[in-house]
Amino acid sequence: MEPWIALSVAAAAFQTLRFMLQKHLSTGTLSSGGATLARFAYSVPFIVTLTLGYAAWTGAELPRLTGLFWAYAMTGGLTQILATWCVVALFAQRNFAVGITFKKTEVIQTVLVGLVVLGDRISLPAFAAILLGLIGVLVLSDGAGMQGNWTRRLWNRAAGLGLASGAFFAVSAVGYRGATLEVGSDDPLLRAGVSLAVVTVAQTVALGLWLNWREPGQLAALWSARRTAVWMGITGMAGSLCWFTAFTQQNAAYVFAVGQIEVIFSLAASVLVFNEKISRREALGIALLTASILGLILLN
Repeated sequence: MEPWIALSVAAAAFQTLRFMLQKHLSTGTLSSGGATLARFAYSVPFIVTLTLGYAAWTGAELPRLTGLFWAYAMTGGLTQILATWCVVALFAQRNFAVGITFKKTEVIQTVLVGLVVLGDRISLPAFAAILLGLIGVLVLSDGAGMQGNWTRRLWNRAAGLGLASGAFFAVSAVGYRGATLEVGSDDPLLRAGVSLAVVTVAQTVALGLWLNWREPGQLAALWSARRTAVWMGITGMAGSLCWFTAFTQQNAAYVFAVGQIEVIFSLAASVLVFNEKISRREALGIALLTASILGLILLN
């Protein structure tokens, strides 16, 4: 097995654990913004210490960071904040497995953005796979407990948050891969560590200032929740380090493709941990979207 494949699977597992913790905090202790900040703030000490320690252990000098690195890193950091905020807010709307599956539309959206922005041509079978994914998203967005006309049943808050998170995560991945490739080192772990440390510190400062302005009480609540939040920081750091290292070795689209195993992890967590029931409609939507993603993987 190639290293980037193992890293992608490990990243998906850590990310599932982190989202489980975020779901727990966001439905009681913290707001969506507070739970999002917890993911970054409690990662900072670990990733900075790990990166500096690794550089000292290997005798490597910290590389100089270019202007293009900062552009890629800050774009990726901002869109990851927005994406994570959307996912945490989505947990209040639908169950855990459906929330993560909505997020996984990032793969389909990456293909569509490439078509619109770059003019990338796709085959008819690939278009069919995208259409299948769209049907899956519509099935998921049509909540069983919702009432009203078809526009309300299809275009609702859960669907909007899920699709937005997927779009932001797609942009974030491209930004992070660009940032890691701009780090002047041949060591993939050092490139990933430096990129992740810079981004996480920037995210913590920016989001912390925002919450201090808009939701000042959340900073105190974040400290009070430290016994749980610190584990979110550890799993978030581990998952991000795996993603970043995989991005140094392979195209982000392939990394995301392998990462779709997160859908299976999240389904298991939804049933076994949160004791949530998956309706037939939701199971059908998850199956359709997963089939679409697998189709795109096999066709590209």
